[in-house]
Parts: sequence; C-alpha cells; structure tokens
Amino acid sequence: AHSDIIEKSLSSILIGKDPLAIELLWDQMHRLSVHGRQGITMMAISAIDCALWDLKGKYFNTPVYKILGGPTRKKIPAYASMLGFNVTDMKLVEERAKLYKNKGFTAQKWFFRYGPMSGREGLTKNVEMVKTIRESVGEDYEIMLDCWQSMDYKYVVELAKRIEEYRPYWLEETVMPDRIEIYKKIKDRINIPLSGAEHDYTRWGMLRFIEKDALDIYQPDIYWAGGLSEVIKIANLATTHDLITIPHGHSSNATLHFSLSQVPIHTPFQEYLIKWNKVHQHFLKTPEKPKNGYFEETNLVGLGMELDNQKIEKETTIELK
Repeated sequence: AHSDIIEKSLSSILIGKDPLAIELLWDQMHRLSVHGRQGITMMAISAIDCALWDLKGKYFNTPVYKILGGPTRKKIPAYASMLGFNVTDMKLVEERAKLYKNKGFTAQKWFFRYGPMSGREGLTKNVEMVKTIRESVGEDYEIMLDCWQSMDYKYVVELAKRIEEYRPYWLEETVMPDRIEIYKKIKDRINIPLSGAEHDYTRWGMLRFIEKDALDIYQPDIYWAGGLSEVIKIANLATTHDLITIPHGHSSNATLHFSLSQVPIHTPFQEYLIKWNKVHQHFLKTPEKPKNGYFEETNLVGLGMELDNQKIEKETTIELK
C-alpha cells in the first residue's frame, strides 16, 4: 500500500526535484495529501523522508546524526522491549527479566495481557506480572509497561494504584489515541508517568496532547509520524515544555540517528524490540543492535542502511514516471 501511494501520488512531487531539499519536499507531499494527513499516507511520506535523509548523508559522506547537530553522546541506553514474550507464566517472566538484565539492559518494557474484559482475575494477574518483574530485576532498574490502548479510565486508575509500589518508569498507551481528555484525566489521577502518541502523526497531532498536558513522555514512530524531519520537530516542540521524546522502536537505524542528535535529558533511552528487530532488520548488512545494553555511536554514512543482497531471493523494481 505504501509503494502504491508513492508510485501513483507522491512520485509527481519527487521526480526531477533536488533530493537534498528535504524540507520543501516534505511540505509539498503533506499539502498534496490533504485527505491523508494521518495513517498510511503519512507512513508513505515518512518512508520517503527517511530515504531522503539517508541519501543526504551518503551525498555528504557522513552519518545523518552529524548533519542534525550530533553527536550528543557516545552511547545511548537501550531498553529491552519484550513484545511477544510469554507474560502468563511467571516463571518464564522471571527468567527472561533476569536474562535481559544480565545482557546489560538497564530497562525493560513489558506488555499487559489483560484488560477490563478480563475482570478482577485479569487485573490481579497484571499486578502479579509487574510484581514478578520488579522482584526479578531489583530496585535499581527501570520498568516500562504497555497497555495496548486496551483499557479505560477506571481500570487504569485502579491498576496504577495497585502497581505504584513497584515504581514503573511509565504506563504506555492506556487508552485509544484520540481520547486526549481521558489521558489528561488519567495523568491527573495517577502517580506513574504517562507515555503515548505512537499512533498519532505529525507535530500537529502531538500538539493536541501537549496543549492538554496529557502525557509526560512522547513516543512518535519515525516511520509513521512523518519521518525523521517531523520527529525532530516534535522533539523540539516537546522540549519547550520540558517533556521527553523516546520514539517508538520500529526503526532502530533512523531512531539511532535521532537519538544521537538529542540531549540525554530529553531522550534518555532508545527502544529495542527484542523479537521484532530481528525480522525488521533481517535484510540489512549491518543491523543496529545494542552492545551490553547500549546503542553505540556509528560511523556508517547516511542512516547506515544497506541491503544484504545475499538474503534477497526475489525483488521487484517499481519505476516511477
């Protein structure tokens, strides 16, 4: 679907234009897509934007983060995002929490299995999971918790009260993204930082949350929210309110260059989806992986993304006219 949008719509903006004029091209693509300012059209714009930044870095023979003003540090703490791991067997939860702590990660994110429709029993199991993780990793360690947008105000408030003693670093995406007033109500009632907005798009989407003071931590996805250009703008907007931006972790490569251009106080971690990134970066020659729990400064030019042709069995060329 992304390639179809690029081929049939956005290509008319791009062909014959200066690929280094990223800001101009982004603005023109956005204006062309007035009925697709969110969702899959913005994802297509995001992919083009990241490709243009990769091209710009390769043109100047330098990593993209240096064009963006980095590096701000030599390495960045990665948090182990445990999507896809068993969360119903507490023995396995304990083993894996300890395993990834021993691998050097200083933080982990786990995903709740149960929501309001699972009743009191499900709520108790959610609390048990958090308790198990905290007891497994100890006190001097950060725990993030993802709610899958699957809860409601009453449930989140009770859940937060019961797990507060285990000191979560954040509660993520507690309700559906357009329920900004509910996010604000939750934030005002609980004592755990609230994160979200991974399923929102562009600086204008994030501004809705910021103006309502609805979140503590913003998580735009670079491949969804408008690309590297737009997430930089989102982060700049967030810093004016002393808020944190830690992008959602589908793109370790683009996100690494973002993180290396941001000061640590406003981007203290980078997400690393343990299982997903093995799939997402399969075709890359040099996939970005944390070492001992940290992403290190890279010297690869552009975004460091180059296909490993030995892993490609079949390919289709799309010619833009």
